[in-house]
Amino acid sequence: MSKLIENSITIYEALQNIKNGKYVMPAFQRQFVWSMDQIEKLWDSILLDYPIATFLFWHVDDSNVTWDTYFCNFLSEVTFDSRKQADSINYELTSINVKNTDTAVLDGQQRLTSLYLSLFGEGYIRPNYARKKSGDRLVTKLLIELNKNKISVDEEEYNSKKFDIKFSEKVGRLSPTQFEIKNILAPKFQDDTTREKAIEDAISNVPADSKEYARNILRKLYNKIFVEKLIRYTEIIDMKQDDALEIFVRFNSGGRPLRKSEITMSILEAYWPSAKTEFGKILVDSYQNFGTDFIIRSALMLYGDVVKSNISKQIAEDLKNNWNAFKKALRDLENVLKKMKIEVSRFSSSWNVLLPIIYYIYYNPDFDKNTEGVRAYLLRAIFFTYFQSGTTSKLQQMKSNINSFDYEITIEMLNQMNELRVTDGKIEDILNSEKGSRVAGEVLYYLNLDWINKNFKYEQDHLHPENRFNGSKPISVSMEDWKRWRGMRNRLPNLHLLEGRSNGSKNDMRLVDYYNDMNDEQKAEFCKQAMIPQDVSLEFEDFEKFYEARKALLAEKIRQMLG
Repeated sequence: MSKLIENSITIYEALQNIKNGKYVMPAFQRQFVWSMDQIEKLWDSILLDYPIATFLFWHVDDSNVTWDTYFCNFLSEVTFDSRKQADSINYELTSINVKNTDTAVLDGQQRLTSLYLSLFGEGYIRPNYARKKSGDRLVTKLLIELNKNKISVDEEEYNSKKFDIKFSEKVGRLSPTQFEIKNILAPKFQDDTTREKAIEDAISNVPADSKEYARNILRKLYNKIFVEKLIRYTEIIDMKQDDALEIFVRFNSGGRPLRKSEITMSILEAYWPSAKTEFGKILVDSYQNFGTDFIIRSALMLYGDVVKSNISKQIAEDLKNNWNAFKKALRDLENVLKKMKIEVSRFSSSWNVLLPIIYYIYYNPDFDKNTEGVRAYLLRAIFFTYFQSGTTSKLQQMKSNINSFDYEITIEMLNQMNELRVTDGKIEDILNSEKGSRVAGEVLYYLNLDWINKNFKYEQDHLHPENRFNGSKPISVSMEDWKRWRGMRNRLPNLHLLEGRSNGSKNDMRLVDYYNDMNDEQKAEFCKQAMIPQDVSLEFEDFEKFYEARKALLAEKIRQMLG
């Protein structure tokens, strides 16, 4: 059972522990994100005698970490952008020797990093004109103004600094009354016999009416760093890494919320330091916009429990050790879809639907002999909006069913699943989908796969133009029928896909006029692509006959697509 030890040390002792490698951070820690203003206010709080909160440490040794448990070193330099915000930069991963390193910081890394950078590190600022990759940056120093007459702080403003502490990149022309905070580490300040002279030398250019103020600041700065035990911490003994992660997440639930994907990726990197680099090699070309969540969820699908969404050491090792097989499954997925004339990039924002196919491909070496079942699953899941809710439980359901059918996705399997079984009611729902809906767009796309050119942009278009339903009704149509026609005008049987430029030229032409403007070859092509039933009138007065005939034709084609 874990034990808690309360203790306190000076800022200087804590920073020496960082410098000497005694203190590190778990690999699941976030990036350093503090701004210049936050660091300035931290030092302001210290000089105002405010507490800087308790730190949480984790004692590490051979009983709770292994040789391949990775940690992070503290930063020794940081670059701020033109808005004075620290660039997002990962702490450097490292393995540790517990004979030298015995403490990991669970809570307080931003404060400790800021203190370490202020006194032992280097700060830089990137000018407005400089790009991030250019490397152009200026040295910046953390200074405190010793002349009280020059202090530019608002005493009345809430949460403002009360001391004039600020970063400056004008290091070549500092005011003679400004003191660089890290200079307090000089031996002459640490030595009791020379400290007072060092202080007097530092304030030599300060006006007489500010000397006592300046003298007190430097004495106080020395005491805060070297004398007072301001680093109050709780150290947890005999705690395993999984428990450390749980505590870390709970302590960091305030402030900037931690996204689940950030934590999961950090955990994965703790077990596999090159994970993000390897992920980057996959997330290009066809998989460019998929994101790391796609790979992590795929790994959970293949090696773990997709419902719990928790990356364990075993899952991380399985992914790392089987990385080539994992990458092959993604390449095979792309090829399987290409044979169906489907681009995998189409699923960059809806990739959950692909995970059962990846699972099937990964565990079945004969996957390419059964594209019919895969196609039926894919289209049913899309048309029936299978993953609209309960995603993880449905992924687990698919995984279990694939296992029970000897690692196959078959139409028989799909027909045993209520939500993926083809029924008259589901077909009717598809046919009633309206212009602009996701279902209507997807159905039109897959109905027209054979002729769609991926380089063109297509739009959902009315066959009988919408504006015709906004005018006066035909004389031969009753008011009751007219109301029903108006309700039918936006539904799938009156929709087709039209290339953007053609849609612009068609505009609000009557369907019969649009058709009659074509030559015989164009008419045949139009009827084929738009799936116009044979021997049906295109006159608006016969809209309902046209609608019902095309509805029956689409219903049959959709059933065929769904297996």
